[in-house]
Amino acid sequence: MSDRYDAVPPPLPSRPQPVPPPRRGGFGRFLRGLGRGINITRLVIVNTIFFGLLAAILLVVFLGSRANLVDEGTVLVLAPEGSLVEQYSADPLSRAIGRMSGDGVKQVQVRDLVRAIDSAAKDQRITRIVLRPDRLQPGGFAALREVGAALDRFRKAGKPVLVWANSLEQGQYYLAAHADKVYIDPQGGVMATGLANYRLFYKDLLDRLGVQVHLFRVGQFKSAAEPFILDHASPESKEADAFWLGGLWTTWIDEVARMRGIDPAALRADVDELAERVRDAKGSLAQLAVEEKLADGIATEQQFVQMLRKEGVPAGKKDQSFRQIDLAGYLADRGLSQADMLQTGPGVTVVVAEGEITGGKQAQGTIGGESTAALIRSVRKDRRTRALVLRVNSPGGEVYAAEQIRREVELTREAGIPVVVSMGDVAASGGYWISMNANRIYAEPNTITGSIGIFGMFFTVPDTLAKIGVKSDGVSTGSLAGAFDMTRPLDPNVGVLIQSIIDKGYRDFVGNVAKARGKDYAAIDAIAQGRVWTGQQAMERGLVDRMGSLDDAIRDAATEAGMGKDFNVRYAEKPMGAFERFLTSVGDSSEARVAMSWGLRLPSWVAELPKLAPEWSLFRNAEAGKPHVYAYCFCSPH
Repeated sequence: MSDRYDAVPPPLPSRPQPVPPPRRGGFGRFLRGLGRGINITRLVIVNTIFFGLLAAILLVVFLGSRANLVDEGTVLVLAPEGSLVEQYSADPLSRAIGRMSGDGVKQVQVRDLVRAIDSAAKDQRITRIVLRPDRLQPGGFAALREVGAALDRFRKAGKPVLVWANSLEQGQYYLAAHADKVYIDPQGGVMATGLANYRLFYKDLLDRLGVQVHLFRVGQFKSAAEPFILDHASPESKEADAFWLGGLWTTWIDEVARMRGIDPAALRADVDELAERVRDAKGSLAQLAVEEKLADGIATEQQFVQMLRKEGVPAGKKDQSFRQIDLAGYLADRGLSQADMLQTGPGVTVVVAEGEITGGKQAQGTIGGESTAALIRSVRKDRRTRALVLRVNSPGGEVYAAEQIRREVELTREAGIPVVVSMGDVAASGGYWISMNANRIYAEPNTITGSIGIFGMFFTVPDTLAKIGVKSDGVSTGSLAGAFDMTRPLDPNVGVLIQSIIDKGYRDFVGNVAKARGKDYAAIDAIAQGRVWTGQQAMERGLVDRMGSLDDAIRDAATEAGMGKDFNVRYAEKPMGAFERFLTSVGDSSEARVAMSWGLRLPSWVAELPKLAPEWSLFRNAEAGKPHVYAYCFCSPH
């Protein structure tokens, strides 16, 4: 053995011999191998997702540039599913992945529907629209009115709009009434019952739990927080609700009657006598709809398709009963979904303010005091912005967050950029706060607005603790030190302090509205008091300038900026780190997807529970021991 080693030259002194790694036990090697395997698997999965998505996007772009998605004689089928929104609450990548997986976000942007309809009116390849609104979940009537106006423009271009549905409730029918013909499935019908605004009241429950609720508000009709202090709606609340609900319902009756050629009084009577009329029709809602002229015929889906074929609509592809294209396909074919990003020249910039108003930075679908204010500020500094349209669809929220946004609107006007507000379904309380300083305010007749009033609440739980044998005691360095501790009874001085803050907030609200609207304080105070109005009622009282759609507001803003009839329109969106958020969310949602794959799902009614108790959403961003002042309106009709 020594001879063999002698044949090998000794190592140079300057090169130290490597020290072999210590030998690991079998379990240590197993853990190290497992870790490497997990890391490799993780990289493979991440890269597969990334390059898979990249390949899918490139394939779509490649095919889209070479293929014509719409042939001659095509029918545009509009079957919106989910809620109508001004702005998606999910980021673009999540929506794209949802579409590819067949589990898309159940939201439809109003502007996408309107753009598609208006484009189809001029597209010679599109012969008609088939509307199927029975899976739409309308939240209000103003957005439906805008889509309906687009359908009217389509019909004026000489193209028919046809509706086929299983059954329609009154919100869905409000859109369907714009069609030339409405067909109902034999097992379906039209269910119009009127509007209501019922709420849950929690006083008795809170009393049993020993929770003391201290409400501070200004405004005779500011009833947003009444469920926490009463076990029934106050007379003032019922009076105000009856007025604006009555206004909305009269608008529904008048417009549906006009579009269907029915006497309004007869239509109102038919709705009020629905139970008796269904009984007389032997339970057939479909037959009753035809008798009341709400529908033009009864047909199964197959029979409806046969009607289209007899009218000359060509046969479709293998999986299509007739030649058609859906909303997503048509938007892609016309490049309408990317229209905002392609606008590089000067023009009108639209900022959407949709959802509750909360403090800080918020994602799309919610208005953040910091994030929405920053978005308006960036638009103001953008040289492309000649005018700003603020599209508001909000019931309000935190006062300070609303004030942050209002200041940016005011600064934009001071910078010489006209600001026009377009109100959607609701722009009430804090939603009106952020609107008041515009050059002009547009609303639809059935927009919900006003509710100029504010409130604050403070909860204390000493009685709750006493029920379980717990008491709070100690010392403080001053009369108000520790006074906001919810475990102690409310100090009267704290009540004086909070009410003074609320009073000032109301004076600021009314005073700013009076200044912005060119009226005196008393005149605004008389129509404020937390009272809710429809858009038409608000215009009659000077809170709104004109009735009109978003397009009307955009054209007005362009005129105000001196741009004439030819101008660009772009929507300003909040920057989103979509891909990173998607990768982060994979782990969060995997357990839920595994459970769903085994059939473990929550009952559908569970998703409805938050809608039954919307008041509790106020406390989503509340901080314990800190007073919060709200300008919020729970004014959604059902």
